[in-house]
Amino acid sequence: MKVRLTSLRTLAASLALTIGLGATAPALAAQCGNSAGGFNQWKQQFAQEAVRAGISQGTVQSALMPTSYSNQVIKLDRNQHSMNISLEAFMQRRAPASFVKKGKRIIQQNAGLLNSIEKSYGVQKEIIVAIWGMETGFGANSGSMNIFSSLATLAYDCRRSAFFTEELLAALAIVDRGDMKPSQMKGAWAGEIGQTQFLAKNYLRFAVDGDGNGRRDLINSKADVLASTANFLRQHGWRPGAGYQQGEPNFAILRDWNRAGVYQKALALFASKLAN
Repeated sequence: MKVRLTSLRTLAASLALTIGLGATAPALAAQCGNSAGGFNQWKQQFAQEAVRAGISQGTVQSALMPTSYSNQVIKLDRNQHSMNISLEAFMQRRAPASFVKKGKRIIQQNAGLLNSIEKSYGVQKEIIVAIWGMETGFGANSGSMNIFSSLATLAYDCRRSAFFTEELLAALAIVDRGDMKPSQMKGAWAGEIGQTQFLAKNYLRFAVDGDGNGRRDLINSKADVLASTANFLRQHGWRPGAGYQQGEPNFAILRDWNRAGVYQKALALFASKLAN
């Protein structure tokens, strides 16, 4: 079954303002589908619309056109598990004692960088390192799936087409502005990018050049990763010097990073362990 997406004109215009695409972004009317059969036709339509939205033809050809429909991504999307587990179980899974030990060592080894980021953004170093640890084991497991095939599959799929259409356009814009090459864009199955798992729209909005090389590389540059994570929190209202435990001002900001209550509690607890 195919459904024409007629409600995406506002979506496209909003994204244009967010990521600096052409102000007259078109209605994104490529037809979604619930099987692989229409994917190539959808891709041809989407390619034209991406160009009209301001993405260069070169980026469309190098990043979008080689994509393929991923049954694995669809399977993972249909079999997501909720975070309805205890705080203790979540900590054992995402912030075990070995991570606390490693995180403390990382803070010591990267004191200069982390102190500079904390001074610039007002976000405590232990929160940044705790996010880094909980998301990818301090960069050890950022994902190896092709971001563009994942996002194209999910943008074409009718279940959440509007959301992932935005993410796919944003991922193309990351390449277009010179931050990453298409071949470097590897990540998690739902398109999360880099060592703290930014969605593509957040990458565009909040990534910063922490190492001063003129690019924002959240996959390979530790300085970019940690500074961008701090910038995300600061831009969402983080109050420098304020606490982040439950009942303190910055705890509410953790929801902007992850909406799961158990994640927020675990993150605050993990950070407190790193600070001690």
